[in-house]
Amino acid sequence: MPSNTLTASRTGAASYPGNPSHSSTSANPTSRASSHNRWLRLLVALAIALTLAGCSDSRSNPQGQGNASQTTQVTIGTMATEDMLPYWVAEQQELFASANIDARIIVFQSAQELSTAMAAGEIDMAMTDLMVSASLVAAGVPLQICWVTLGQTASEGRFGILAHPDSGVQTLADLAGVPVAIGSNTLVEYTFDNLMLSAGISADNIVYEEIKIVPVRYEMLVNNQVAAAAFPASLLYLGEQSGLILVSDDLHGNNISQTVMIARSDFIDSLAEASVYDDLKDIWNQAVELINANPESWRQLLVEKAQLPAPIADTYPVPTYPRADVAADWMVENVLEWMQTKGYLTAAVRYDAETGRLIRDQE
Repeated sequence: MPSNTLTASRTGAASYPGNPSHSSTSANPTSRASSHNRWLRLLVALAIALTLAGCSDSRSNPQGQGNASQTTQVTIGTMATEDMLPYWVAEQQELFASANIDARIIVFQSAQELSTAMAAGEIDMAMTDLMVSASLVAAGVPLQICWVTLGQTASEGRFGILAHPDSGVQTLADLAGVPVAIGSNTLVEYTFDNLMLSAGISADNIVYEEIKIVPVRYEMLVNNQVAAAAFPASLLYLGEQSGLILVSDDLHGNNISQTVMIARSDFIDSLAEASVYDDLKDIWNQAVELINANPESWRQLLVEKAQLPAPIADTYPVPTYPRADVAADWMVENVLEWMQTKGYLTAAVRYDAETGRLIRDQE
């Protein structure tokens, strides 16, 4: 850039008075050369000053176009679920852009697809559960649990069990020895186990029927092909509205279920400035404040992004959300112990609450 500017300045110097080509007569050639050199030096100095000023303006405006070095790119994976609403609000309200973060949110159709993308480094962060997180770490993908998205209290997030009206199932006690449709190694199964154990039902009397695909599981329950099934919040609500029986959920008593925002450790470590991670948390918190101040105003966005079924689009309760805060020791350790007992972990994993890191123990 400086060399081109200098060339242009030299070309333009011919139009100024004092250039020998514009003098019809001259008694003093030395004087004419001296005048020419002075003008040339002035023009060169002016060109350099303008060039430096332009570069200085670009650096001082981190959000200016063409200054990619000042923009942090982040790709965030999620399922189509209400747990992600704060970041969809942040996207809509341009909170990422205001912090000079170029965020891309990708919706996956299954937890397996999301896990594969995380392991391959195709996404930097993800909204998921502790089972997916621990399984990834056990498989050799270092992760950090950033914050709880839903489940800081028992009233946040909802998982539970529905039964068909003709099944004769009304309570958890009625499910002793009865096959219940679940997806194994999921938050749904973890919640189901905890609800059953809290009702005094021994592990020997807890029976599972593996139906991994959630819509298929719901359809089979509606058609009375299974007596009962476990679901997340939106399908629990849909089932209740459709005449299915709510056997139990986790909104009361012990705080069982949490979903979390996680990040690849190498992404966290690669951030040029520590403030970027704080910015990501602050963006979440700003969006949480917007939602919690008037949940109903975000219904349309929730319906669209979480793909809520039409029958409940107008009535499904819009959740309120917690501020970005770490997952407590007991939240993670309870899940890790459960996974270990079930044989779902391929390697021992522990949680460092101070850093939020999940760590695979070396064999």
